[in-house]
Amino acid sequence: MTTIREVALRAGVSPSTVSHIINNTRFVAPETRERVLAAMAELNYRPNVLARSLRRGETRTLGLILPDSANPFFAEVARAIEDAAFRAGYNVILGNTENDLAREQVYVDVFVQKQVDGLIFVATGDQSPSLEELLRLELPVVVVDRQLPGLQVDTVLTDNLQGGLLATRYLLSRGHRRIGCITGPSHLTPSAERVVGYRQALLAAGLELDEQLIRRGDFHPHSGYTLAYELLRLNPPPTALFVCNDMMALGALRALAEAGLRVPADCAVVGFDDIELASYANPPLTTIRQDKTALAEAAVQFLLERIADHRLPARTHLVATSLVERQSGGACQ
Repeated sequence: MTTIREVALRAGVSPSTVSHIINNTRFVAPETRERVLAAMAELNYRPNVLARSLRRGETRTLGLILPDSANPFFAEVARAIEDAAFRAGYNVILGNTENDLAREQVYVDVFVQKQVDGLIFVATGDQSPSLEELLRLELPVVVVDRQLPGLQVDTVLTDNLQGGLLATRYLLSRGHRRIGCITGPSHLTPSAERVVGYRQALLAAGLELDEQLIRRGDFHPHSGYTLAYELLRLNPPPTALFVCNDMMALGALRALAEAGLRVPADCAVVGFDDIELASYANPPLTTIRQDKTALAEAAVQFLLERIADHRLPARTHLVATSLVERQSGGACQ
């Protein structure tokens, strides 16, 4: 590899002059600068960016830990985070934990070793020993999409309770009174809060809660498929389903189609997330939109502020949801 000394020799300047030009740390006469840049080009010299960053105490790199990058919601969030970080001059390294605490710890160790400037973290569950370790190390961290009780950490969340209310109120406004709910894992705060919104909307409408109408899935399509079949076997079956993520909603749509039911004429369906695939479902899926761009931009902004000043108090930012009305949520009336 070409060294800075070889560049200096070719340009007829001192190594310190070359360093000042590379790092823009001192005025250098334009003709000297041009001579050094020409020497760098002739010798194909590339500055050691990593070494320079480490000397400054930064790598301009952020870590991103996700629980399931195969889930389109998280894939779309990751893309939005990468875009926001890139605009701010940072690169992003992704770690996918597959909802495995051991893998989560491995990625945390890797990111610490790589000396990332900060970490955006979607925890595997409601407890995270690896996150507690990061806080002890004072590595800047922002938690996204999860609420972790007892930890003083910057957090960016979707207003999941509001989303549950919006979905259920919409179905109630269409005349539905027997509304099934397919939710996600009980240990994840987004799942729990969406069900709270569902319950509150039913109670406000003067309806009794029927616990048989609530089924717990795992946010994957097959659980939406199997649990929709379970709900259809009830007597009487629901006339509408609030499914707490779009992937399970896609599974539920398939179950309804196989059962010979028309959506929404026989059973309406409302999902949650508004992933890109939702508009291509058959019929196109009415859903609650999580603003993934707003989540990403808030997370990156919080993290950059935390990197600049680690003494900031822990903050929480709540991103509002909205209803996207397509064809699957209509009928009844």
